[in-house]
Amino acid sequence: VTIAQMFAGIAKDLTKLGGKTVTKIVTPEGRHTRLFQLVSLLTGWKNSLKGVGYFLGSALLEVSYEAALGFMIGLIVIAMPFAIFGLDKNLGTAKKKNSSLKEIFVLDNFNLNVLSLARLFLFASRDFWFEVPLPFYLRSPNCLALGPFFPCSPQDIDQCTTGAVCDPTLDYCTNVNEGGGCGGTGLGKVVVGAFLGGYIILYGQVQSWTPQLVTNPLQQTPPNKVTEVFWGMINCFPTMVGAIVVYASGVFVDYILGGMIAWLVVIIVTFAIIFAINSSIHSFLVVKYAKSDKVATSVGFYYMSNAVGRLVGT
Repeated sequence: VTIAQMFAGIAKDLTKLGGKTVTKIVTPEGRHTRLFQLVSLLTGWKNSLKGVGYFLGSALLEVSYEAALGFMIGLIVIAMPFAIFGLDKNLGTAKKKNSSLKEIFVLDNFNLNVLSLARLFLFASRDFWFEVPLPFYLRSPNCLALGPFFPCSPQDIDQCTTGAVCDPTLDYCTNVNEGGGCGGTGLGKVVVGAFLGGYIILYGQVQSWTPQLVTNPLQQTPPNKVTEVFWGMINCFPTMVGAIVVYASGVFVDYILGGMIAWLVVIIVTFAIIFAINSSIHSFLVVKYAKSDKVATSVGFYYMSNAVGRLVGT
């Protein structure tokens, strides 16, 4: 599974790299506002469709893992003819020669280097709490509904709280995920998939409309480094407020489930909107700073930093 995931990640990043590179190629030099709109639209809809896939995957897992994989393969097969026959054959063809591995690590573009480092920290800070801990937290059951004080019978599947199962060897309720902890919301698998899929769809749509709904009204189009610093600072607040609420709020301390879910929705939706604006600006700036004859190399280096950040965060 890990090896398959590795190849899926490579394919995904090659697709992202191609999409970002094309926006620079088809946009006339100096048309920065147009470039910003194209990059935001492409990146946003890519993420929204990823969110749909996230939800479909979690729902299909209720059928079987093989069914989920087969369905996703089918979607790729449907998309392939559009890519093969619909795209210009000259796209992706080097005008001079392909970049060597040595040229990829020539760090002579200061703006790109700084932006790549910022991207590393941006995605590490998100995935540190979102990518792995949040799904486990949403799935893990109430700590007070587990253990020997909650006996059960394997024949009665409704005796244990959501997120817990009856262990036939112990005859009491335990976490459905071994080593998954407790104290979370205990939501079902499909509900968690819908929750996270909804986040990604919202995130993508905000990205798509950032130029029209955010930066244009604030007279920040096309964005520059000051714009990114401004939104980067604002990005700190949702997670800071979230940490304070989770650790200090009576809703979480007393395990008031409805209030917990409401707070999580507010915090995550707010974070999704602000993070999406940041990501949209980041994506535009990296394409803008990329040298015209080395767009793929520059964008590829940037996404490599993105991947390192996600590795560090998880």
